[in-house]
Amino acid sequence: MKVDILAIGAHPDDVELSCAGTLAKEIAAGKSVAILDLTQGELGTRGSAAVRAQEADKAAKSLGVDARYNAGFADGFFTNDRKHQQALIAYIRLLQPEVVLCNATEDRHPDHGRAAKLVTYSCFLSGLVKIPSNFDGKSQKAWRPKQLYHYVQWNQAQPDFVVDISKHMDTKLKVVQAYGSQFYDPNSKEPKTPISTANFLDSIKYRAADLGRLIGTDYAEGFTTSRLLGVDRITDLL
Repeated sequence: MKVDILAIGAHPDDVELSCAGTLAKEIAAGKSVAILDLTQGELGTRGSAAVRAQEADKAAKSLGVDARYNAGFADGFFTNDRKHQQALIAYIRLLQPEVVLCNATEDRHPDHGRAAKLVTYSCFLSGLVKIPSNFDGKSQKAWRPKQLYHYVQWNQAQPDFVVDISKHMDTKLKVVQAYGSQFYDPNSKEPKTPISTANFLDSIKYRAADLGRLIGTDYAEGFTTSRLLGVDRITDLL
């Protein structure tokens, strides 16, 4: 399967929280999208890996992605080494995305920055023809995505560009709320976490509103890039 966009997250819900509006917009425009979760989020304080898997499936169906995979890396303990790079290369070559979206380069959760480095290395290595790989026993050809962007997360770092998601904010909120075990529930008996508060759930909307305000729209999502951005015409900018 070849997709236009591959969104990668260290944990199930990273993608939904950070770039679901952008993905919904591209899906509505006819683009094909896949999600790859690196871990099952098994170290999360609330819920369980099994519950998170069900929530991830529900979110993917609501968003309308073409496929969702889980690499099964160890939550909290995966590293940017050859073993993990080789596994990620196989997914990149399987899906052959033109664009990859992944975790913030620096963030509150150390898995996020580590995932960003792992994805960056793997996208480059995936384009080297002398690195063999296979998926389900089938050998693969080299593939390097054209673009790699990091979505803004907890730290709300200054983005290099933002995407207007005003028409897709409701979809973003719907897919985030598919993760009922993780976010605010006044009836939950589970321990409180930084993301289980009412304020955090509200922040999904007001942080997107603030980014939207900066470009004159209702809502937006932010991204950073290590590559120079180019436009065909100066009038392409909002």
